[in-house]
Amino acid sequence: MAVVHHTTLEPGKLELLTAWLPTREWFTGTTPHLHKAGGFRLDDPDGEVGIEHMLVVDTADPRHPVYHVPMTYRGAPLPGAEAALIGTSEHGVLGTRWIYDAAHDPVALAQMAALLAGRAVAQDQNRSDAPADTVEVSAADPETPNAVRVNRIPSPSAASAPGWARVSWTDAEGAPAAGVVLEVAVN
Repeated sequence: MAVVHHTTLEPGKLELLTAWLPTREWFTGTTPHLHKAGGFRLDDPDGEVGIEHMLVVDTADPRHPVYHVPMTYRGAPLPGAEAALIGTSEHGVLGTRWIYDAAHDPVALAQMAALLAGRAVAQDQNRSDAPADTVEVSAADPETPNAVRVNRIPSPSAASAPGWARVSWTDAEGAPAAGVVLEVAVN
């Protein structure tokens, strides 16, 4: 299990995402004002890559959209993934971290597939060795050939997906909300 370090990260995640989100085609606003709404972690079996699924709400947009941003934290650049780089940050314990869009990181994608197949457990964002109580998973048949679909804007339901992960969070008004952030995409 990954250890959650309670330390500084400069620049912080929200600061990096504020600059990065407007460069994404799925971002619907202009200049975001982001607040962390919820999320979860997945553990890298090799203990090298931090994997976090963050939900952020953009309060600058009057619609207050929620975005699902999966990120990986690495101790060195990921070869060939320059286009997926969100930015670099200085971690108070681990030093320089290269932060990537996890939808393009093979370690994260493997763990997302493991979660959707029931072989991995979503972990709490803020506590070590603690399953996330905000994540509900409907696991697909492990024999079903599949790929992971990352919903950047959480969907109300998984429709006909054979496996999915739904996350609950707190919306901009402080009310509980939930949506599907990962789905099995049948090949």
